[in-house]
Amino acid sequence: MKQNNLEAPDYSQKASWYKIPDIIKDVDTFYVYATEYIMGSLEDGAPDYASLDNAEMLAGVPVEYRAHATTFEDSTNVFVPYYRQSGLRYAGDVFKKTGSIDAAISGMCYDDITAALDYYFENYNGGRPFIIAGHSQGSAIVRLVLKKYFKEHPDRYERMVAAYVIGYSITKEDLETYPHMKFATGETDTGVIVSWNTEGIKNVQENAPNVAMLPNGICINPLNWKLDETYAPASMNLGSLVNNEETGESEIGDVGADAQINLARGVVVTNAKVPPMPEEVAKAAAQFFGSDARHDNDYTYFYNNIKDNVAKRIAAYKNSEK
Repeated sequence: MKQNNLEAPDYSQKASWYKIPDIIKDVDTFYVYATEYIMGSLEDGAPDYASLDNAEMLAGVPVEYRAHATTFEDSTNVFVPYYRQSGLRYAGDVFKKTGSIDAAISGMCYDDITAALDYYFENYNGGRPFIIAGHSQGSAIVRLVLKKYFKEHPDRYERMVAAYVIGYSITKEDLETYPHMKFATGETDTGVIVSWNTEGIKNVQENAPNVAMLPNGICINPLNWKLDETYAPASMNLGSLVNNEETGESEIGDVGADAQINLARGVVVTNAKVPPMPEEVAKAAAQFFGSDARHDNDYTYFYNNIKDNVAKRIAAYKNSEK
């Protein structure tokens, strides 16, 4: 294992957090970002893990925050800790050997996030209900947090409105082995896991390997909030987050993002337009997520529907507390 300068975060220091919000809402979100140590990890001799001062990771977190974590901003105070994360190459190597990335994240990455959670609950949360969310590697870590950390802290877990484990699989075996974990059954249930992986039809046809997917994965349709294969047309989409090529700014648009669960593969399949990306990034994405992966768009395709769903689950949680 190749490492360098892997000093642990001190979460009492504001520099160890990307985002510590002003408290203006009565619900929080604790967000764990995806793999941002990507291209650098593919270089010869690159360390397996990103140090806290890794330039690629630090540059990627604000971009991901805008694309993903802002779905929680209207309804919650969003907290985002920095953590030492696995590089994409190393996570991919572990996946090829073991069938999951757990061995790449269950040590240092998990320890950083649970240390951040401890500090958050003891110093920032103030007893408020909360959402925990992530994407990709971040969601893989959240999956471990749900299994282990919240089993050890049931007093905290009972205040969880929902866990948005997007871009990494939750499996039938997870729910059987850890009965305190409940998967969402609809649009407004609380204390539950909301999860999906998004793919294009070519990935399904080719049965493409995808490091974000595990066997027997479960997902919910982010347009109709069903668990079966009922097709949800793009007319049900409240708006996708797209990049305006003229201004370079993000805005709400229509990319034809429909959604239908493929139960056999455990994914949400979409016919949405594929946004352009640099060729080297596209090649790396295809290598790890398949040639028709829509992994980067798990949030952006369904952006306004996620926003709407967050508000609805919070309202249902508050109603249940009355």
